[in-house]
Amino acid sequence: MLQHLDAPAVAREIAPDEPVILNRPHAAARAARFFASKFPGKSLYAVKANPSPDLIQILWDNGISHYDVASITEVRMVRATLPEATLCFMHPVKTASAIREAYFKHGVRTFSLDTQEEVDKIVAATTDENGVRAKDLRLCVRLRVSSEYSELSLASKFGVDLVDAGQLLQSTRQVADWLGVCFHVGSQAMTPFAYVQALERARAAIADAGVVIDMIDVGGGFPSSYPGMEPPPLEDYFAIIHRHFEAMPIAYNAELWCEPGRALSAEYNSLIVKVEKRRGEELYINDGAYGALYDAAHVAWRFPVRHIPRDVDNDNSAMDAAELEAFSFYGPTCDDADFMEGPFMLPPGIKAGDWIEVGMLGAYGAAMKTAFNGFGGAEVVIVEDEPMASLYTGDRSDPRVSDNVVSLR
Repeated sequence: MLQHLDAPAVAREIAPDEPVILNRPHAAARAARFFASKFPGKSLYAVKANPSPDLIQILWDNGISHYDVASITEVRMVRATLPEATLCFMHPVKTASAIREAYFKHGVRTFSLDTQEEVDKIVAATTDENGVRAKDLRLCVRLRVSSEYSELSLASKFGVDLVDAGQLLQSTRQVADWLGVCFHVGSQAMTPFAYVQALERARAAIADAGVVIDMIDVGGGFPSSYPGMEPPPLEDYFAIIHRHFEAMPIAYNAELWCEPGRALSAEYNSLIVKVEKRRGEELYINDGAYGALYDAAHVAWRFPVRHIPRDVDNDNSAMDAAELEAFSFYGPTCDDADFMEGPFMLPPGIKAGDWIEVGMLGAYGAAMKTAFNGFGGAEVVIVEDEPMASLYTGDRSDPRVSDNVVSLR
C-alpha cells in the first residue's frame, strides 16, 4: 500500500478524480494500546464499526484480543484474520444456522440475547448430533437502557425491559456455564454518567434475579473527538465504570468488559473528495449519502473538513475560522437524497477542481461505502500525519479544522 506524508501530499502527488481513503495505522495502534492498558477489564472491538482486516490485525498486534462480531460473515472474516482471537457473537437476534456454524466451526462460545426465544434457539443450535447439549455456553443477557446522554440512540431495537430481566436471567443461568449482563448506552456518549445510569439498571436486574453473575459488559458508546463535540477524557469514563462495577452484586471473580467501536477506529481513516462543481454555497463532491459520508447525509453528522486547493499558492489552511463560509454538499449519484446539509465551514474561494479532506471517518464511514449508481470506488493509501482530532495524543483538536459539528440532541 502506498505511503504519503499527509492529505495535501496525496492530493498533489496523485491528483485523484476518485475518492481516496487515508489510513493511519499508527492512530489505530495507539487507540488499541490505550484501551488494552487503561480500561479495567477486557476490551472487545466492535467489528461493525470498521471491518477492515488490516485494522483488525493492527488492533490485535496492539493488545485487543476479543472481538464483538454481529454476523456470521464477521465471524468468518475475523477468524480467518485472527485464528487465536476470542470471538463473541453479540447480536441479540441470530439465525440458528449462524449460531451453529459459529459454535461448531469457529469456536464461538459467547452469545448475547434478550428473549427466552433466543435462549432456546442458542441451546438447540449448539446441541450436537447425538442430542448432547453444550456445556460451555457463555451467555449474555442484554438489558434495555437509556440513550439520553448519547448522540445516536440504540435504545429501541434491542434489550429486555427491567421488569422482565430477572426471569430471563434466571432461565438463562440454567443453561449457561457462564452468565453475563450487557447493555449499550448509545453511540457517542458525551458523559460518563450514561454508564452510571445503565449500571444501576443492571444492579436492579441482578438483585431481582438472585443469580450468580460472571461478567458485566458495559458495551460501546465510548466517544471520539469531533470539532464542537469534545467529550471528557476517556479515563474519566473508565474510572467511574470501575467504581460502580466494584459495588455490583456479582461473583467475586466476575469480569468487566466493554465493546468500543468508534473509539478504536474513528481516527484510523479520513477521506479525500474532489469538488466537481460549485453552485453558490453548494459543493458537488464525489462521495456522499451512499458512500463514506452516509452519516453526514442521514443523521446530519458534521465531520471536520479541510480544504486542499489544486493551486498550492492558494493554500489557506491557516485561515481564521471567522473567515470561513458555510457550505453544503451534494454527492455524486443522481439521487436528490444524496445531500449533506452541513454546514461545512470552508474558505470562500473554494472551487471546482479543489479537494477536501473529510476527517474522523474510520468509524462507520469507510465501512458504509456502496456501489450505488456506479460510484463507490476508492484508492487506499497510508499517511503518516496525525488525525484531525485525537483522544490519545493530548492535543484534542486541530486549529486548522473548522468547528462544524453540533449536538444532535
